[in-house]
Amino acid sequence: MTEQNTARAVPAAQSVPVAGAVPAAGAAAPKDRRKPFAALRWTAAVLVFAAVGTGVAYGIARPERTDIPGLSTRDDGRWTYPTLAKPALPAGAPLAKGPDNKARTHYAPLTGLLLPAPEGAKPDGAVKTDKDGAVSVDAFLEEYVPDGRAKLKEVLEHEGLRQIVGRGWTMPDGTRTRVYLLRFHAEGFVDAFRGCNINTQLAGAPVLERDPSWRDVQVTQSSPERPIAGYAGGLDVREVNLYQEPRPAGGDEQTGLGCLQAGDVQGVVIQTRKSGVATVPLHQTVILQSQLLG
Repeated sequence: MTEQNTARAVPAAQSVPVAGAVPAAGAAAPKDRRKPFAALRWTAAVLVFAAVGTGVAYGIARPERTDIPGLSTRDDGRWTYPTLAKPALPAGAPLAKGPDNKARTHYAPLTGLLLPAPEGAKPDGAVKTDKDGAVSVDAFLEEYVPDGRAKLKEVLEHEGLRQIVGRGWTMPDGTRTRVYLLRFHAEGFVDAFRGCNINTQLAGAPVLERDPSWRDVQVTQSSPERPIAGYAGGLDVREVNLYQEPRPAGGDEQTGLGCLQAGDVQGVVIQTRKSGVATVPLHQTVILQSQLLG
């Protein structure tokens, strides 16, 4: 049971077969609760890609580039992610968003839900993990301005934090990505977490603003429960938010921040790049990580 990424950049002369049909946004879901089918077709600004999921370790298939409205160019900047494998659930454990899991608890190993690095990436030692992939609270807090670490540490240690895992990589164009998953005792603790929002003060980026492309998606979605432009999986815009540091002058480094809430797990995606963070890779990374958690 594996996942294929939705966002593989395809050379001009290459054709990639469709691994599954993309249903309409209102298509009925299969009766088997362990085989949810989700499709993502989204055209926000320059970011357009599609995803298809099925099974407990559901697969996300690459459609033909010409099948995606607005994607006729040779390369839109998407990264090539490896096949994604979701870890098996313990016997009898429900899916995180299953009808019999009202608490939306994730029973799979947290490291197994962590997005892998794309092809061409080199490990980034800025994400300090132990041999099991766990990140200490102090190591995680290095992502924040020094003045805010003590208060956030107190909140994490006394407000239900169970575990942090992380992964970091650097791409050939200099884009650095750090992905963290924080598991709490219950969904309510995730709601109370204040370390990932527009007021977050990151080290090197103490001021953030809303990502304009993602803001457009949120504004055009009249109901939080509706799919985003054909995303039958029901991505809830209340649970996925993207921010960015105001674009610097003179080609200095810019930071982008993705915040994902999924039941008892908080996802934090931080991306930096000199001369500005590219929209497509940041959005692609955040949404693929969101799908793994869902």
